Amino acid sequence: MAAPPLGLACRVAGVFTSPAVAHSGSRPRGLLPRLLPSKRWSGVVRMGAVVGGGQEGEEDEELRQTKEQAAARRRWETLIREQKIKTLTPREAGYTFKLTDKALLDVRPSNERQKAWVKGSTWIPIFDVDTSVDLGGLSKKVSNFVMGGWWSGSSTLSFNKNFVQQVEEKFSKDTDIILVCQKGLRSLAACEQLYNAGFENLFWVQGGLEAVEEEDFEREGSQPFKLAAIGGVSEFFGWTDQQRRQAAKEGLGYRLVFTGRLVGALVLVDALFLGVQRIGPLLQELQSR
Repeated sequence: MAAPPLGLACRVAGVFTSPAVAHSGSRPRGLLPRLLPSKRWSGVVRMGAVVGGGQEGEEDEELRQTKEQAAARRRWETLIREQKIKTLTPREAGYTFKLTDKALLDVRPSNERQKAWVKGSTWIPIFDVDTSVDLGGLSKKVSNFVMGGWWSGSSTLSFNKNFVQQVEEKFSKDTDIILVCQKGLRSLAACEQLYNAGFENLFWVQGGLEAVEEEDFEREGSQPFKLAAIGGVSEFFGWTDQQRRQAAKEGLGYRLVFTGRLVGALVLVDALFLGVQRIGPLLQELQSR
């Protein structure tokens, strides 16, 4: 089976939520249509972290991405259907990791990992935060920020070309490895990479860490698993879907924190506006003298 094109590999870092997948050999119902981009995250997967390839027109690029994503969907469907990659729910993965000697491989980027991680897990990112400072890298960062990074806190990511090599240095190819990311898509891409490299016992956590409950894994880090990928203005004011669900559990106290932030921001904006109104006439008076 051919490895996924690197251009596609660098776009699978988007949002993914997987429904339940049975352990039987039958085709997992409802899973695969979610692997293709939806309106919700089509903008996120075009982060610009494309490895290789030349400049193409926008329409040609859209068509190429669609073809690559469709091809990936078919490959992943085959791997799961034929049980070459085995599927675990988050709760099953938690029990398995606690009660067996299977390794847990976290493939998330560093900005998600540093907020929350499973105690005892191994971290090797398949994508990580792009730290390049050349003109191309800076251009991608600016584009990502303007296109929504300021709101969501999403970072520009780049594909880890040494991912398979780093895993090979850590684990033998007959090791039982549970792969997990934040939402499930990047870990599935990582499973394919490792399967193609000869790893025999791979387990994919459907839905990723965002689908786990806190009791499923022993957590380290400052944030709940579900909140590890959020950021930006939306996180500051508590306007993400994840925070709304968290608020429903935590109650009034949790909501008041973000209400206070919003009120404080409005007061600050109002003060700045009044200040500008007062400074304007003063400047005009000084100029007229």
